[in-house]
Amino acid sequence: MPNAALENLDLVFLEDSVWVLVGEVNLPSYDFSLAQFFACRRPWNRPKQITAVGRFGVVTDYGFLYQKLEETGISLVHSPEQHLLASELPRWYPLLDGLTPKSLWFSEPPDVVFLEKTFGFPFFLKGSRQTSRHKAALSIIRSAEDYYRAVKIYQEDPILQWQDLVCREFVQLRPVPSIATEKIPASFEFRSFWWRGHCVGAGQYWSTTYNWTKEEEKAALAVAQEAASCLNLPFVVIDIAQTITGEWIVIECNDAQESGYAAVSPFSLWQNLIDEERKLAELL
Repeated sequence: MPNAALENLDLVFLEDSVWVLVGEVNLPSYDFSLAQFFACRRPWNRPKQITAVGRFGVVTDYGFLYQKLEETGISLVHSPEQHLLASELPRWYPLLDGLTPKSLWFSEPPDVVFLEKTFGFPFFLKGSRQTSRHKAALSIIRSAEDYYRAVKIYQEDPILQWQDLVCREFVQLRPVPSIATEKIPASFEFRSFWWRGHCVGAGQYWSTTYNWTKEEEKAALAVAQEAASCLNLPFVVIDIAQTITGEWIVIECNDAQESGYAAVSPFSLWQNLIDEERKLAELL
């Protein structure tokens, strides 16, 4: 979200339980009209200082936006430091040892010989925050030629050129039925949202037909909960997937303020979040 769009944000008190700062980004996987399903008050006499969940897409300079909102009495649920911990692999990876594939990151592209010795071929390549629209040719590196071709594109890509380069151990994931495209093959991967350590939503990551059994869900969310506990953040997304050997691993972590819903029900997510806030209020 461009910082110039600050005045377009809508501050609502959701079900008299949680403040949400909303801005539409015109993406069906992200936007959700809270007012269609929940009571959304806009009290003119709100407290001078409040904490709000931001739902206005990816921010170009979170620290700057956080400071500007602080000047108006609004603190986002994540501080700039917490936002980086949730979003940047070099920040969250050291806390999730053993839960996620081996990874290294570099400010400049390393020598391919070093990477081959460290990871072997294939290995996985990405930016410190994200891939480039899940393109397989830029993510799954099977040779030195693949690497040099990908690095050239990374250095020119507007999404990736400002990110550190991350190299990860390539792990075979359990496949799911999908149509072959230029994207990374769909796998048995799920997105989970965690609010103050509680799972408030979980569902398929990829837009294809698959689902988990109750036993698989329990095992997957146990790994995600361990990761969420290690990060200890107010509102975090943990993406988990099952390997071909049946192990559950963490694929990514993200600031849930910026994350799309995937197949998670937005209504259920917000209802669960409201319920957790009400439980907390009863204890205070």
